[in-house]
Amino acid sequence: MIRKGNKLYSILFGACPKCHKESMYVNPNPYALSETLKIHDKCSHCNTRYRMEPSFFYGSMYVSYAVGIAFAVTAFVISYDIFETSLLTAFISIIITLVVLIPFIMRLSRNIWINLFMHYDKELAKNQND
Repeated sequence: MIRKGNKLYSILFGACPKCHKESMYVNPNPYALSETLKIHDKCSHCNTRYRMEPSFFYGSMYVSYAVGIAFAVTAFVISYDIFETSLLTAFISIIITLVVLIPFIMRLSRNIWINLFMHYDKELAKNQND
């Protein structure tokens, strides 16, 4: 089970990387397309600023490419190797997978990017409970 205090928790759930108390995103649903990338300026619990510098999240585009490739390869393997479909069907399954998962991939990439630079602070989270 993935618990608070684990970096994977912040990456998968979009929680504040420092305290894991709240979502970084204004709307936790990535499929609310007009708000997919809208984040709070800072955490209301620990005051961590999410944008360390202007254009901070541009770096997440590189992560997004890698995450997209991982999902595309997974879709190909499932379609072509497991279900033994044609190459054309496998290609179509890759496209459908990527189109459907674009909002999720964008958020996941941002979560990975910010967690490369910020780490969970056990003391800070503990002090916030008091």
